[in-house]
Amino acid sequence: MNYLAHSLLTFTDGQIVGQFLEDFIRNRDRFSFPKDIQDGITLHRAIDTFTDSHPAIHEAKKVFAPLVRLYAGAFVDVSMDYFVANDLSLNSLAEWKAHSLHVYKVLNTNEEWLPENFKKMLIKMEQDDWLYNYREDWGIKFSIQNVLNKAKYLDKDIPVFEAFLNNKDFLQECYNDFFPDLLAHAKDINIRLQPKN
Repeated sequence: MNYLAHSLLTFTDGQIVGQFLEDFIRNRDRFSFPKDIQDGITLHRAIDTFTDSHPAIHEAKKVFAPLVRLYAGAFVDVSMDYFVANDLSLNSLAEWKAHSLHVYKVLNTNEEWLPENFKKMLIKMEQDDWLYNYREDWGIKFSIQNVLNKAKYLDKDIPVFEAFLNNKDFLQECYNDFFPDLLAHAKDINIRLQPKN
């Protein structure tokens, strides 16, 4: 899953920070954070593991695999954020906007925990409102190109966005089959993370 889904599948502000930090820290550093942030890191990993093993995600990868081979999962993650952002059963447009603003506020408030490379990315994320704009084709095109630009072994002009557009209905079906299961799984993981009385 990509940034929007990870930010949605949180239950505390600390977990928001942990969800975003996971891709930017070394494993041994995770225990240097407060428990709430550690829980977000744990939740992020559980979400990724569940996502990678879900049959609907395996089907979605087939859209991109002929173009990008082992990178297909990264492009599925970005694509799923488009469908999350457009899922009005989760949030109204106004609620999605409020969610995005809240996430940026939480991350900025917890700046002391953020590595420098993440801080630089957060400035761009907030300026262009990545989280809210995943709902737009141009927002996903930007994110797809960002993945291409970072991938060492992929040409930068591979028509991944065109594959997304041409298979949007199929990818929507994959999302419909997948996301309710992920939402239930995230809730279950969060319950397990809570202190036992």
